[in-house]
Amino acid sequence: MRRAAIVAPLRTPVGAFGGALRPVPAENLASAVIQAVVAASGVDPERIEDVAFAQSYANSEAPCIGRWAALDAGLPVAVPGFQTDRRCGGGLQAVVTASMMVQTGAADVVLAGGVESMSNIEHYTTSARWGSRSGNLALYDRLDRGRERSQPEWRFGRISGMIETAENLAQKYEISRERADEFAVRSHRAAARAWADGSFDAEIVPVNVPQRKGDPITVTRDEGVRPDSSIETLSRLRPLIAGGTVTAGNAAQQNDASSACLVVAEDRLDELGLEPIGFLHSWAAVGCEPSMMGIGPVGAVQKLFAKNGLGFADLDLIEINEAFAVQVLAVLSGWGLTLDDVDSRLNVNGSGISLGHPIGATGGRIMTTMLNELQRRQGRYALETMCIGGGQGIAAMFERA
Repeated sequence: MRRAAIVAPLRTPVGAFGGALRPVPAENLASAVIQAVVAASGVDPERIEDVAFAQSYANSEAPCIGRWAALDAGLPVAVPGFQTDRRCGGGLQAVVTASMMVQTGAADVVLAGGVESMSNIEHYTTSARWGSRSGNLALYDRLDRGRERSQPEWRFGRISGMIETAENLAQKYEISRERADEFAVRSHRAAARAWADGSFDAEIVPVNVPQRKGDPITVTRDEGVRPDSSIETLSRLRPLIAGGTVTAGNAAQQNDASSACLVVAEDRLDELGLEPIGFLHSWAAVGCEPSMMGIGPVGAVQKLFAKNGLGFADLDLIEINEAFAVQVLAVLSGWGLTLDDVDSRLNVNGSGISLGHPIGATGGRIMTTMLNELQRRQGRYALETMCIGGGQGIAAMFERA
């Protein structure tokens, strides 16, 4: 079976919720990164055989966003596209799906990525089409509603949202507020250092943002990184659930961003003049209890190691998506590890708490950062794993080219 090569992975800066990227719709974020990947790789757009793009909060403003963004980016009309959704794992799933297309010979070159503009996720109603004989029409916030309805209530009971699932982990694994805040500080400091030393320079696609008056501004940096975070500042924040551990300071942010790459058959690289940064080695996904959704990476990685015969000792880098600080600490405990065991290899440039979690884009953002770091370290294997709302986990191992 042919190996799937990762070529020219790129990402936009991650915008804060309601921040600098708010005026840019998801489809425009997606088309911007598609154009950048094509330009950076030098691939002939005619050779792109499909576009796989993730989006978790889709709507009809840009239906089937893989196809829509491909057209908006100026790709040939003959290039098809599709949309995938595995919630938080959607961006990684898009890369995996593209890789399977390449591995099986269904395509030689696929553009894969993901996007989310959480600032522009709308409110909606389910009762307007046929009218209401009396009373009011309810408007739902699609962000909150998607978290509340991430599992069938008749089977699992009501789960108020992802914060509740994180608190369940904190209780089960006896994770204190102080430990969670300490991990959050670690994330911000790692991301701040990565920006300061230029670690992100090669992966960023600047985004031009139109203004009501004057020229567009160009966004070039992640907005959520707080270099001055400390235990003292975080300890002042109130828990999001009374008596709980999770605060706005030790949880992932809501964000706007896009990421993408080319996935190319290894035996076509020389012909196309393309230089890979890595290869997808193996992957796995599992389900878990929705009320404990953050623990998903434990089962996913166990399944992955059972398939590929490798283990933590073989890994040069490990990435966990940082939905919550308690989630990362619970996953480490589930693996039988402590933070000290993996400190020099885990989320070394920050992640969801500091860089943000633009749902559909996160998988590609993590992969992009991780593969660039793997190159700098001249390592061999890197692991990306994510928890997924509704009770899933996904994990993928990449090998440096």
